[in-house]
Amino acid sequence: MLRRRRAPLLLAAAAGAALAATSATSPSADGLGVASTLHGVARSSRAIYTIGFVTMDYKYSLRGLLPGSADYRGKLSEVHLRSAKKLLRLCEANRGFYVKAGQFVSSLRQVPKEYISTLSCLQDQATPCKYQDIKIVIEQNLGKDLHGIFLEFDEHPIAAASIAQVHRGRLNNNQEVAVKVQYPGLERRMKLDIMTMSLLSKYVSLIFPDYRFEKILLEFERTMSMELDFTQEAKNSERTASCFRKNDVVKVPHVFWELTTKEVLTMEFCTGHKVDDLDFLRKADISPTKVAKALIELFGEMIFIHGFVHGDPHPGNILVSPRGQGRFSLVLLDHGIYKELDPKFRLDYCKLWKALISLDVQKILELGEQFGVGKYAKYFPLIFTGRTIDSKSALGTQISGEEKTRIKQDLNSLGMDDISSFMESLPPDFLVILRTDGLLRSILGNLGAPRHVRLLAYAKCAIYGHEEQSRLGSGAINRLMLQIKTSISYLHLRILIELARLLVQFNDYKHKAKDKLSWMLQKISREVLGWYKALM
Repeated sequence: MLRRRRAPLLLAAAAGAALAATSATSPSADGLGVASTLHGVARSSRAIYTIGFVTMDYKYSLRGLLPGSADYRGKLSEVHLRSAKKLLRLCEANRGFYVKAGQFVSSLRQVPKEYISTLSCLQDQATPCKYQDIKIVIEQNLGKDLHGIFLEFDEHPIAAASIAQVHRGRLNNNQEVAVKVQYPGLERRMKLDIMTMSLLSKYVSLIFPDYRFEKILLEFERTMSMELDFTQEAKNSERTASCFRKNDVVKVPHVFWELTTKEVLTMEFCTGHKVDDLDFLRKADISPTKVAKALIELFGEMIFIHGFVHGDPHPGNILVSPRGQGRFSLVLLDHGIYKELDPKFRLDYCKLWKALISLDVQKILELGEQFGVGKYAKYFPLIFTGRTIDSKSALGTQISGEEKTRIKQDLNSLGMDDISSFMESLPPDFLVILRTDGLLRSILGNLGAPRHVRLLAYAKCAIYGHEEQSRLGSGAINRLMLQIKTSISYLHLRILIELARLLVQFNDYKHKAKDKLSWMLQKISREVLGWYKALM
């Protein structure tokens, strides 16, 4: 009863806080301040109404239904879809950080499929800011007249997203550059939006005590704060370039520090096409599978070996730049969101993947306890490799119909409280891994890459990442022995995966041969029957 009484009060508090925060942080001396205040209140009111409606929809639509029953599952799916569509409209109306939040949720494979399919259409695009406003931001940050800095500067942006837009320019030494400029007043707007989301999260938790999203919201706030500091983005960019300095496939644009501040980032202009642009890849005679392999090896090395992970690998942030004769470079852009993994987490994650590949059930459950997910550890194989923890299917192959039915029944028994508990129990590093892996798998799917490409790359990087710690500080002979041991471990896992792949191919060929033989026998039978009838 107390919770029911407090929920409306919290909604009222959210509305009041939104008004107070907008008024306090907006310059009210002019029309712009009033407009900003009204805009902030409108955005917050929209969010409060939508979340209030969604919460009540869940509460009253599922009332009286037995959790886990067919009626409950059917109704729950309807409410998921209805709620996802309402949240999509909210994100599209409020734009900015709400679009980022929607994308963040849709990239988490652990949320209900209705949310993923509905929110995944959100595009991080925005109406470009007026050139005059952008010019003021650049001149205030760099302390010089725009035309004194650039020989040429295109007034029309080549890209505009929720927090910044990018212009093409040319420095006085003829160097072509891309200039990323943050929209004015963005930090103030972010604080208001995050505060509204936080209050609404608490409201949902009051109505549904088992639903807790504080960790996800904190991770989202961390990533957004990081993305607003362009000097941090420049440092991330240089660190990544250093990590892959020996990899001639990876290209990271050079940063011009003398023309970079917290709100302006000037970097080398690089050409290329989106990583999943299949038409371009065909015209350039570049193999999509080779691109997929290079991409997943790049991120596998980031995750398992360096422990420094690009947190937003959507297709617009990864370009393919042709180098002739089917060769290419991967140009990595937008280094605003990165996560430095805890060293112990990185090593445990390496161990998890070794256990996933070999399906070492005991080790998976043991690592699940270390990650703090308890009983939900049994879903790790399903999340990462597409098979169950007691699967009889070979790694990298399609699971049997019987197994699919069992998975469906198992997942249907999970409620939103299970999903919430699982997400809340995960360490922050795991949330970044799940989001990044979800985005990468989507790109690999678009490129038509076989499933074993990702499994092999992760297996290789997990083994090398696990042994990397042992190599540090070791003598030359010990390092050599570890190198041999690592190579043998990788070869063992590769053989397992390759054998599974060959088995699938053999079964496919067998079925095709059987179908073709059956078709030929039917054709011969029809012809013989035709001759027989003609003779009669």
